[in-house]
Amino acid sequence: MLIVDNGGRISEKVNSNLFELFLKIKPIGKGTGLGISISYQIIVEQDQGKLECYSQLGKGTEFIIKIPMNLN
Repeated sequence: MLIVDNGGRISEKVNSNLFELFLKIKPIGKGTGLGISISYQIIVEQDQGKLECYSQLGKGTEFIIKIPMNLN
């Protein structure tokens, strides 16, 4: 699955810590900082899949989700 956002770009500093719990990249009061880290826990740690993030200036950000066909 590919999810693309052509809005802003995620900085290298944020991208390196993107999947950590409570990472806040939005202003105070906007979001909890849990969404991407919980997605990572489910996709990667629980289902042995992959969650990748690529971000380029002028092109936006894309997330690639890969989930194995056979879950154990």
